[in-house]
Amino acid sequence: IDDNIKLRRRKLESVQVFHTESDLEDLLRANQVSSLIIPQKLSVERINQLIELCVRFNTKVQSVPAASNWVNGRLSFSQIKEINIEDLLERETIKLEDKNLERQLRGNKICITGAAGSIGSELVRQIMQYNPASLILIDQAESPLFEIDRLAKLVERHFPVASYIADITNKERIRSIFREHTPDIIFHAAAYKHVPMMEGNPSEAITCNILGTKIMADIAVEFGVKKFVMISTDKAVNPTNVMGCSKRIAEIYVQSLNRHLENSTSNHPAFVTTRFGNVMGSNGSVIPLFKKQIEQGGPVTVTHPEITRYFMTIPEACRLVLEAGAMGKGGEIFIFDMGESVKILDMAKRMIWLSGLEPGKDIDIVFSGLREGEKLYEELLNTSENTIKTHNDKILIAKVQEYSYSEIDKYVDLFHELVHDRNELKMVTLMKELVPEFKSNYSRYEVLDVK
Repeated sequence: IDDNIKLRRRKLESVQVFHTESDLEDLLRANQVSSLIIPQKLSVERINQLIELCVRFNTKVQSVPAASNWVNGRLSFSQIKEINIEDLLERETIKLEDKNLERQLRGNKICITGAAGSIGSELVRQIMQYNPASLILIDQAESPLFEIDRLAKLVERHFPVASYIADITNKERIRSIFREHTPDIIFHAAAYKHVPMMEGNPSEAITCNILGTKIMADIAVEFGVKKFVMISTDKAVNPTNVMGCSKRIAEIYVQSLNRHLENSTSNHPAFVTTRFGNVMGSNGSVIPLFKKQIEQGGPVTVTHPEITRYFMTIPEACRLVLEAGAMGKGGEIFIFDMGESVKILDMAKRMIWLSGLEPGKDIDIVFSGLREGEKLYEELLNTSENTIKTHNDKILIAKVQEYSYSEIDKYVDLFHELVHDRNELKMVTLMKELVPEFKSNYSRYEVLDVK
């Protein structure tokens, strides 16, 4: 079968060639076709079109690599791969200026917080390619940190790797690590990120995401770090939950600190922020959850029939973080052009189809209801914001409301006091006072929005 209409009715090795648009549906209808095998060079849009057709006839879609990758010029069965949901969500890869990254990373001491997490560990893998002077890895999760430390030390390299089990809210512990290593660049990925968990534990969201970021940023200033790259989330835009608001306040702190230092000293870290959507395959991501539910025979749980999310791959997210680190001068919030948002219900159906099963027949889909703090649609920009273009058309700079450092610093001190007070309503009230666009959704804190 070929997309080229001119090849229709021709023969290849005595086998007739059919045209995709004219003949494929009739072929699938007339024959019990088990698999349609496609080349990887097809666009994601074209693959989606073929899958839409094939699922109607219970035909699996598989792919083969380019002929140049065949073993000894022959295709082996092991090279025929199932199409998975990640293949259907990928977009054009961000093209990075390798010279900029080389200049940014080579020969510098790089510190990564949250180094054992989905984003942090991928940053480790990518940064190792640029031969930094050293890597300093910080995380409080022992077993995952052991794994990424082992991986980093297995790779042939010419720089030391130091791994520390440490909590970013332990100021003296972080200070002692910086005193020993004096890092040049920090990638701050450590955070609590699960919306329902943080809605039930606001003191932890404040402690880790706000106070932990302040500690890291302040110590970066103290030890003369060159650049501080903070990883944020699209949930910080018009937040409807404690987690998103805590990340917005962390954004506000590092941006206002950068402005304060620009006005008071000539030598200080450049604080930049990256903001992006959901990461496919990360811990707690919906895709691994759906896969597990399908393997167990269902049901697949979707919170709401209309809920949508933006998605990106883990390597894609980390390329954005590295690019932001390279191009950032200080004070920017970088956002990624994430294309179209994805309807989670459609994604669940496709994952069931791709497993060779039929939604509603083999696997049920159940609507479980929005969880505390969730909203139907995520946003990458506040409605009052606009953007500035960069040299990379996939990466933009958000123009956001800026706060004075003295104001945000006073609020952070108040948060520090309230965490020990253990009054959750007071904590969330203060968050709403600082970030007035924070309106709770499906949450016990909605009562605080009633005037």
